[in-house]
Amino acid sequence: MTESSSTAGTQKKFAVVGSGYMGGGIAQVLALGGARVALADVSAEVAQKNYERLLTESDQFVADGLFPAGSTEILRKNLWAAGTIEEAVSDASFIEEAVPEVLAIKHQTLARISAAARPDAVIGSNTSTISIADLATPVAHPERFLGVHFSNPSPFIPGVEVIPHAGTSAATVGAIRELVHSSGKQTAVVKDVTGFVLNRLQYALFHEAAQLVEQGIATAEDIDTLVRTTFGFRLPFFGPFAIADMAGLDVYNFCYQSLQTGFPERFATPKILSDLVDAGKLGTKTGAGFLNVPAERTAELIAYRNKAYVAMQQLLDDLGPAPIH
Repeated sequence: MTESSSTAGTQKKFAVVGSGYMGGGIAQVLALGGARVALADVSAEVAQKNYERLLTESDQFVADGLFPAGSTEILRKNLWAAGTIEEAVSDASFIEEAVPEVLAIKHQTLARISAAARPDAVIGSNTSTISIADLATPVAHPERFLGVHFSNPSPFIPGVEVIPHAGTSAATVGAIRELVHSSGKQTAVVKDVTGFVLNRLQYALFHEAAQLVEQGIATAEDIDTLVRTTFGFRLPFFGPFAIADMAGLDVYNFCYQSLQTGFPERFATPKILSDLVDAGKLGTKTGAGFLNVPAERTAELIAYRNKAYVAMQQLLDDLGPAPIH
């Protein structure tokens, strides 16, 4: 299909280059958010095939209650399959690159995008591993380029990692945060370092879990059970700093000391933690810690926490166990 000349002039025009599972999901998010979104890939045929897949997929999501009724009609109106990358990006104010995680492929794609796009178009990459500064090399006006990292499956995971490189303008970061928020997602801005933040945290947990299995301390199944039913149970509601503040930073400090009896280097106490403890800032019980939640809000916070955990257990009971085994 081709871009409609009757598209309302006020509708924002975006493009997603790379229409596979990740790129297609991102395109769904942006199109359901109200933008007119071009899909591009290695050929017009691939883009068209993935356009049709996304509509079929949407029908199933609606039937399963995962997308609101009418979503497929919105996608049919707002998504279109471009014949080429150049056609897709020529009039777009935002372009998301979502091609395979190979630097040469991304450089080649970004060079084509940069050459054909408007000079003021913001260009994002969905990379999860490659340095944004390295990716920026073929991009003209690199101040408009940054990482915009959605997670899989992007229609259903609410967080987006925003990664400016040293040359990205503050205006670009602000524009992307506003764009992502308007699509119903949440953003976190992080620096352009190896692994960014999401994968450094995710792989730190996996690394420790893998060592526990290798050492025969617990099975993979038992570790998964512990993560799901203990600290992982808290994570949809509270991040690691909120959890630490509620537990008590003095308690965390003591636990580090205990861990150091077996692993003195691996579990060295973070200076940021010991500095807070030395200053008497012990978390919610003192009204100061990582997040500085006022002490008078402790009762309200505990009530929310308890309600959240009961609701989470009810949701898990309603869903039943995951079909892993």
